[in-house]
Amino acid sequence: MCQYNVFFVRKAPLISLKEDFKWKLLSEILNVFDLRSCRQILTKRGILPLQKSVPAIKIVLLSMFFSCEISYAIKELEERESLRTFLKISSIPTQKEIYGILSNYEPQQFTAFVFELLKDLCPKRQNGSKGIIIDSTDINLNLNWHAKKITKESLENKEYKWGYSTHRGFFIGMKLTLALESQTLKPLAFLINEANVSEPKIYPEILKELKRRRIIKAGDVIYADRGYYSYDNYVISVREFKVVPLIFPRKNCNFKKLFNMLRYPLKIFDSKRNIEKEIKFYKEIIAKFKELISKWKEFRSIRSIIEDVFKLAKKAYSMEDLHRYTRSSVQKYCSLAVLLVGITVNYGIKGRKEL
Repeated sequence: MCQYNVFFVRKAPLISLKEDFKWKLLSEILNVFDLRSCRQILTKRGILPLQKSVPAIKIVLLSMFFSCEISYAIKELEERESLRTFLKISSIPTQKEIYGILSNYEPQQFTAFVFELLKDLCPKRQNGSKGIIIDSTDINLNLNWHAKKITKESLENKEYKWGYSTHRGFFIGMKLTLALESQTLKPLAFLINEANVSEPKIYPEILKELKRRRIIKAGDVIYADRGYYSYDNYVISVREFKVVPLIFPRKNCNFKKLFNMLRYPLKIFDSKRNIEKEIKFYKEIIAKFKELISKWKEFRSIRSIIEDVFKLAKKAYSMEDLHRYTRSSVQKYCSLAVLLVGITVNYGIKGRKEL
């Protein structure tokens, strides 16, 4: 008779421990939802009723925080009174009810709620220019394309596409682009694109989003790696957004050609403008750009910190492989992941080692 050894991987029970740092951090995060200001923002954004939306969001955050399914988090809540006390939840919704509650809200409601809450929680911006780090990462959707061949043509009407990343290789999914404040690492904005959209095309989109939300200001420095490199993006940054584009250059960059392209736009000769003042400001931006781009290698550490933030979101907060297959559901999930990252760095975890 043949004998087989069967090994079962048992998930770790969700037992809240006061002395454990991760549980302390989760407590800080969940306590935010008991603040009056947080509930006012939820109400303002229409994420109602609070007696249903708050427990549902808390349970989803619990599952993300410990990289487990929502069904497992619910099971642990049903079995452990201490966990219900920790989350301050008396009535536990079913998995179907949670998905039903979350599906009632538009993704824009979640995104607006998250950034308004982070604005309320995180340190306010000081006067003067600031640095903004921009980077993109893949969002892999957990589709078993190894078992069944999935062609580009079969994805034409889907919201996800084939993509390629240096660390993952080929994947099917979307692309997340995140903007962080360089000093505080506070998330400022994010975009969701199809996986096959290139970074140079995304760059003006994220700047427009930052401008739309009145975050970007004239004179700000934008840090981005060479994936966003293009002559047009340098020019657009200066002419349209009045920012200093520290996009790391490629080896074949013709700086003489690039500098000749950096001219102030003709619109400054509008009679309503102070032409001399406008010209002076553009000259200052261009001069600052020339100064920084000449020593761009010195700023690698600033830009690379966003990679550690992405690792935090992916490895610690369950964004490595998503079981969501619409842009709407992905955006909601990413909004909550951005919220977790934002509160984590606001808690004091900012250094590379800590992250």
